[in-house]
Amino acid sequence: MKIGARIAALRVGAGLTQEHLAEYVGVTRQAVQKWESGAATPDLEKLVAISRRFHVTLDELIVDKSDIKTDEELRFSHRYLPNYATLPGWELYSSNILIEYEQLLDEGRDVAKYKKLAQEIAALPVGKTREDMADYLAGLMHREPVIPEYAFYEPSALEEIRACRKPYPFTAMPPADQSVIGDKVRGAWLGRIAGCLLGKPIEGIRTGDLNYLLKATGNYPLQRYIRLADLNEEIYQNCKYPLKGHCFADTIHEAPVDDDTNYTVMAAAKLIPQYGREFRPEDVARCWLDSQPKNAYCTAERVAFINFVNGYYPPVSAIYKNPFREWIGAQIRADYFGYINPGDPEAAADMAWRDASVSHVKNGIYGEMFVAAMLACAAVGSDLKTVILRGLAEIPARSRLHAEVTELISLFDAGKTADECIRWIASRYDENSSHHWCHTVSNALIVITALLYGQMDFGKTICLAVGCGFDTDCNGATAGSILGMMLGAASIPEEWTAVFQGKLRTSIFGVGTIGIDELCQLTLAHMA
Repeated sequence: MKIGARIAALRVGAGLTQEHLAEYVGVTRQAVQKWESGAATPDLEKLVAISRRFHVTLDELIVDKSDIKTDEELRFSHRYLPNYATLPGWELYSSNILIEYEQLLDEGRDVAKYKKLAQEIAALPVGKTREDMADYLAGLMHREPVIPEYAFYEPSALEEIRACRKPYPFTAMPPADQSVIGDKVRGAWLGRIAGCLLGKPIEGIRTGDLNYLLKATGNYPLQRYIRLADLNEEIYQNCKYPLKGHCFADTIHEAPVDDDTNYTVMAAAKLIPQYGREFRPEDVARCWLDSQPKNAYCTAERVAFINFVNGYYPPVSAIYKNPFREWIGAQIRADYFGYINPGDPEAAADMAWRDASVSHVKNGIYGEMFVAAMLACAAVGSDLKTVILRGLAEIPARSRLHAEVTELISLFDAGKTADECIRWIASRYDENSSHHWCHTVSNALIVITALLYGQMDFGKTICLAVGCGFDTDCNGATAGSILGMMLGAASIPEEWTAVFQGKLRTSIFGVGTIGIDELCQLTLAHMA
């Protein structure tokens, strides 16, 4: 059946006259008559309107299925398509074509002229037609050159990254004796888990709702865990963020499953035991496939996981249909590589690169290298600013991440307050943009703000990291991990650690719930 005949059949089936359809679509009756006779074909905008009016997909309206014969013939000759409407948004490239557009703008590509087309494709009904159009547009945008005035140089290959670093003096001291390093490792694990738990019930909240919630529960500025017992029906109704059904610290007796802790455990319990300290990016891919179900992975990691399944391995897995390739996902995977390389930030960053490159490029990779290097320094250092600057020395000096962190440190050195720095971050990154909210750079800036202004106070630091908004559990976990490593477990107040009773639940096959004691033992065993 041709498209004109399908339009006529849909119209008649709905009991509409040609005049009624013409009025709905915004054309003349004669235009509808020409469509149905086959003398003309509706343009894309009109096809979308018709598909919406009759509640059919664009594919159903456009694709001629008259050649489909018997079930037996169909089985061998027909090209089956997925039910696109049932796929999660992270798995539909066309649903994220505007993020791809923003990502390419960030990379300096001359793609501004494609904005309206990207918006129109994103607005189409879900289906193969939209996917094909998104693929075509992405191909056009990726072929555009970098604008001449683009100030950054951001390679993704390890040797190029190393060639672009700006050195910072740091004496790689040998680790302290076993009892001291053991306390620091335990502090890092406890700090990561506590910071994650602090931010977990409000992951995804915007600052307006967050500030209302904290004030309504007598916890503003944030100074303790957010408790279920603090909430009531009035708060639920006044807060746009859906608080019901979330995990709260006063409802648990072990730390809950979270991707911000799963990756750290996976490195300790699966990756290093199976592949050793010399693991390759391909080993990381295999470890992911063997260790968790697909839905345990989010954004860039979800895309990479699906790419692995379909035979796309690193480094292609990081770029093929992956608009999230500079989001925060790699940055939250950094910690274990810092834990097992105390005093050796370059070795920590090397491992972080091997892990990050399976799913990320450019600043997505740098975020993981930066955090891993900071943790390696934190294990043997006592000055937070030195730890930050030495971590920064592992990433390209002309990268956006390096430039933004350097500017933030200059604000700190100039005597700006924490609130002024937070406002500065908010002026550059819009929390209402998913691309900004989940980006490596915006969230790294929040972590560094928390570390600089936390005054080596564990509770103050993780509360600053979470109280800024953006990716709350990620930032609380990273800030808590770095400061926990510096302070050691003995210096972390029990109010932050008692609630999870030394246990952490994971979604990792064969691991399930694991004790923090065991994680610390694994960490010490995996050090060089």
